[in-house]
Amino acid sequence: MKKILLSMACLMAVLALSAQSTAKKFVLNLTADGESNLTCYLPQNPSGRAVVDCPGGGYSHLALNHEGYDWAEYFNKQGIAFFVLKYRMPHGRHTVPMEDACKAMRTVRDSASVWNINREDVGIMGFSAGGHLASSVSTLAEYDARPNFSILFYPVISMKPKKGHGGSSYNLLGEEGVKDEKLVDHYSTEKQVRRHLTPRAIILLANDDGAVPPVTNGVAYYSRMRQVGNECSMCIYPTGGHGFGFRSTWAYHDQMLSDLTRWLDSFKAPRKDAIRVACIGNSITDGFGIDMATQKGYPAILQNKLGDGYEVKNYGLSARTLLCKGDVPYLKEMGWRDALAFQPNIVVIKLGTNDSKTHNWVHKAEFGKNLQTMVDSLKALPSKPKIYLCSPIPAFKPSWTINDSVIVNGEIPVIKKVAKKNKCGFIDLHSKYTFADLCNATEPFGLISECIEHDRLGVKSGAGFYDYSDGRDVEVIRRRDHMFNKLAQCLFEEE
Repeated sequence: MKKILLSMACLMAVLALSAQSTAKKFVLNLTADGESNLTCYLPQNPSGRAVVDCPGGGYSHLALNHEGYDWAEYFNKQGIAFFVLKYRMPHGRHTVPMEDACKAMRTVRDSASVWNINREDVGIMGFSAGGHLASSVSTLAEYDARPNFSILFYPVISMKPKKGHGGSSYNLLGEEGVKDEKLVDHYSTEKQVRRHLTPRAIILLANDDGAVPPVTNGVAYYSRMRQVGNECSMCIYPTGGHGFGFRSTWAYHDQMLSDLTRWLDSFKAPRKDAIRVACIGNSITDGFGIDMATQKGYPAILQNKLGDGYEVKNYGLSARTLLCKGDVPYLKEMGWRDALAFQPNIVVIKLGTNDSKTHNWVHKAEFGKNLQTMVDSLKALPSKPKIYLCSPIPAFKPSWTINDSVIVNGEIPVIKKVAKKNKCGFIDLHSKYTFADLCNATEPFGLISECIEHDRLGVKSGAGFYDYSDGRDVEVIRRRDHMFNKLAQCLFEEE
C-alpha cells in the first residue's frame, strides 16, 4: 500500500511539474488528411526560443515517444517552445519528408508573435533518420525554412552504400534512387554544408553505435562544418549504441542533458529590433584563407564591435563574379537569395575583383547592367536598405589574371556611376591613401609600401588570399580585419 501511495505521489508531482512548465498543448495538422501534424507544447514562461523535433525510424516509422513527446518537459522547463513533427513516410518519394519539415518550420515562424517566439531563434532537432531530415533542412532548405540551429542525435548523414544506413537510404530514395549518384550526393548532407549559410549545430552520439557508423555520418558532418568554419560541437559518449533518445535508463542520460543545456545556453538570438546588416562580396568578405572565418572574418568582427543592436550576416562567396556571364555569378547563388530574404536594413557590396579576370571581362558591357540589377532587387525590398557600393581593393600582382588596370579604368568608374544614379554610398577601397589610412599607417603610404615591397598583403596564392609564406599570417589577418573593421565603423557612425 505504501508503495502504491508513493508511486501515486511521484506521479502527481510529475504532473504538477508538467502543468507548471507547459502552458498549452495542442495538435496542428500540416496536411488536410492529418497524416502530417505538429504536437505543440508551449511553455509557461517563454524565452522566445523554439525547437521543431523530427523523430527517427529509418524513414519507415516514427519513434514518437523517446525521440519525441518525452522531450517536451525538458525544453518547456527552459522556456523553449517544443514541436514534435509527425512527418509522412516517403516510400521512395524523397521530397515528402522535406516538404513536411519545411512547412513545420514556416508554421512556427509564421505564428511566432502569437506563440511568443523569436523568429530568429527557431531550431530543429532530429534522431537517426530524423537527424538526416533535420540536417537536410539545415543545408538544403530556403532561408525562411532553414533553422537557426540544429541538434542532431546519432544522425544518418550519408546516403552512400556502407557509409550511412541502408534502410533509411532505400526508404527515402527508392529502389532506383539509391542507384542515382547525383541524388545520393544531394541527400548526403555533409556534401551540402555551406559556409556562413548552414546553421550552427551540436551532434550527440555513442561511440559504439553499430547501426549508423559515427565516422561516416555524425563525425563527417562535424568535420565538414569545421572545415568550412561553421560553428559546430560534438559529444561522443563511450556507450549507448543507437537510439538512446530520452531513455533515462541510459548511463549517460543526465550527462547528455547537461551537455545539451550548456550548448543551448552558449548562444543567444539577435534582438527582434536589431538593425540587419548584409555583407555581400567575394573572398575578402567570405574570409577565404582564414580559419574559422565565420568568427574571425570582418563581418564577425563588425558584429562584435557593433553589439546586439545590430545583426551582421556574412554573405560573402569566394571566387564569385558580379557578371552574370562570369564563370561563377553571385546573382545565381543561394547566398544572394538568402541576402534578399534576410530583409537587410544596410547592405555593403564589394564585388568586382574576379570580374577583372581576362575570361570574365570579355563581358564587360554587362557589368553596369548586372550591378544595377542587384541594386534594383535590394531597393525593392520592404526593408528599403541603405546600400553602400565598394570599389575592389588593389590587385598588387596579376594572380589568376586579376587585372588592376581593369579594376581602375573599367570597373570603378561604372561602380561610381551606379552609386551616384541610385544615391548609394560609395566607398573607395582602392585608393592607396585610404587603404593605408584604414590600415592605421603612421605615415601616408608607409605601411602599404612596406606590404607591397615584402609581398605581405594582397597577394593571391594557393595558401589563401594573402601570401602566408613569410610567417606573418597572423599580422596580415590583423591588418586586413582592422581595415574593414575601421571602415565599417565609419559607415555606421555616419548613420
